[in-house]
Amino acid sequence: MKDFIIIGAGQSGLAMAYYLNKQKANYLLVDANTKIGNPWLKRWDSLKLFTPSEFNHLPGMNFPYKKGHYANKYEIADYLKTYVSKFNIPIEFNTQITDLEKNSDYFTLKTDFKTLKAKNVIVATGPFHTPFTPSFHHKITPNTIQIHSENYKNTSQLQAGATLVVGAGDSGVQILNEIANTNRPVYFSGNTNITSIPQEILGKTLWWWFQKIGFLSANKYTWIGKKLSNGGQPIIGTDVKKLFKKNNVTCVGRCLDADDDTITFETKAISNIKNIIWATGFKPNFNWIKNLQLDEYNYPKNYRGVSDINGLYFIGLPWLYTRGSATLGGVKKDALYLSDYILKKNMAENKH
Repeated sequence: MKDFIIIGAGQSGLAMAYYLNKQKANYLLVDANTKIGNPWLKRWDSLKLFTPSEFNHLPGMNFPYKKGHYANKYEIADYLKTYVSKFNIPIEFNTQITDLEKNSDYFTLKTDFKTLKAKNVIVATGPFHTPFTPSFHHKITPNTIQIHSENYKNTSQLQAGATLVVGAGDSGVQILNEIANTNRPVYFSGNTNITSIPQEILGKTLWWWFQKIGFLSANKYTWIGKKLSNGGQPIIGTDVKKLFKKNNVTCVGRCLDADDDTITFETKAISNIKNIIWATGFKPNFNWIKNLQLDEYNYPKNYRGVSDINGLYFIGLPWLYTRGSATLGGVKKDALYLSDYILKKNMAENKH
C-alpha cells in the first residue's frame, strides 16, 4: 500500500514527484512506456519546442541550455532522464493502468499482470490519449500510405508522389512545412484562416511578451483566461501565409469523404494522393477510471486538479488552471498547488 501512486512519468508526473519527495511521502510513479522521455522521442524528428529554455524549468532543476534556445526532442528527453536521476524518483516502467477504482478508503490500480493499491492517486497521463482520424479513412485504397502525426517521423516514410496533410494545428503546420520543402506536390486540408506569430518580436521572445502581458498567469476562471482558453490557438514560429503561397502547396478545404483512390474535399476531388499525414489530434480517454465525472470536452471535472473523488488528483491537462498547465515549464505551479493542498488536507485529517 502506497500513500501515493502517480500515473505517468512525463513532466507533470515528475514535477509532482519532486514535491512528494520534499514531503518524504511513500509514493511510486508508474508509466506504460519503456523508458523516460519516450513520448517525446516517438514524435517527429524535426520537432522543437516553441518555448525557449528559460521557460522550460521543472521545479528544482533548470533546463540546461542557454537562454533563447529552442530544444529538440532529444534534449527534452535527456533533461527528463537527468531529472529522474538527480531526484532519485522511483519509477516502474512497462506498467499500464487499465482500471482505477476507489474502494472505501483506498484505490485499486489494475494492470495486465498485477494489482496495486494506494491511498491517493495522481493522474499525470497528459492530454494526448487516443489518436483521432476521420471514419472514412478506412475507405481509402491501401496503396495510399496513411500515418497519424503520432507515428510520423520524417519524409523517408513517404512514397514518391503527392502528399496530403490534414490538420491546422501546430503539428499539422510544422509537418506540412517539412514535407513542402521536399518540393513534392502537397495538399493541405484544414482551416486556412489561422493566425501565426513569430517566435521573437522586437528582440524579445514571444513567451517573454506573453509573460509581460499576463497571458501565462491568467487562469481559466478570469475574463481573459476564458477568452484565451475558448479561442483558437495561434501557430507559433511558422509563417503560415508564406507557407500556403508556396507553388507546390494547394489548400483544398475540409476532407468530406473518400472512395478508393479518390478523396473529396470542399473545393475538389483528388485521385493522385500517395501519402496522407493525419495531424487530426487526439481524443481524451479516461474511461478506465471508475465513477469519474467528465466535462463537456470529456476531461475530468476538477478544480485545479482536485477531482470530486476524494484522494484522486489530475495534473498536466490543457488549461487545468492556466495556459501553461500542460507545458514543460508551466506545470510546476500546478504541482506546487496540488502538493500544498495535499499536505494541508493530510494535516487536517491527522488532527482527527
